[in-house]
Amino acid sequence: MKRVFGIAEAVFNVFYLITALILSIILLTVNSENSTRTLAGVMALFLVVGDSFHLVPRIAVIITGREEQMRKALGTGKQAASVTMTTFYLLLWQIGLNIFSTGELKLLTFAVYALAAVRIFLCLLPQNKWQERHAPTAWGIARNIPFFLLGAVVAALFFTQKGKYPGLNMMWAAIALSFVFYLPVVLWSNKNPKVGMLMLPKTCAYLWMLMMCLSLGNTAQ
Repeated sequence: MKRVFGIAEAVFNVFYLITALILSIILLTVNSENSTRTLAGVMALFLVVGDSFHLVPRIAVIITGREEQMRKALGTGKQAASVTMTTFYLLLWQIGLNIFSTGELKLLTFAVYALAAVRIFLCLLPQNKWQERHAPTAWGIARNIPFFLLGAVVAALFFTQKGKYPGLNMMWAAIALSFVFYLPVVLWSNKNPKVGMLMLPKTCAYLWMLMMCLSLGNTAQ
């Protein structure tokens, strides 16, 4: 049964990476004269590249069973994904500013970039022990506090402005769901690895975000 679930996870991860890559290509090539849509394409590429650092070694472990030999790659991949995911939300914030024409949010923009900088700084510290089987939970919580705050601010922007661009009306909900699924992983995955399966619906939330971005540049909006 464990093997079956492992193969299912590997298939899902491959599907996710391919789908996200296709969406990024569409965003970058269709209606590419729209700068905000292009920015969304760049954001999608950050998502694909960052998650590939983590998921490709994960897929390899599932197929080969050589987890200890892949320990370094798994840890480095998680660290890289943490940094690129932070960048993802910076770009999503900028997309929100562009489409909602909110020029009065300079203080919040400063806060968003400050939270991202703190998050990336914490992710780079050796105390995280990324390459160990059981990394310190306390550091996992510490580095994710600014990340959760960053996500909350970005979600709040899309929630308060949701009536202005119908294609992105539910962006705030997708962001919120991604963090709802992610929180138990941060808190309890070290004690119960099965909690890590919540990363699957979390990635579905990210695909939903990218699909909503396809509406950018649509003259029907």
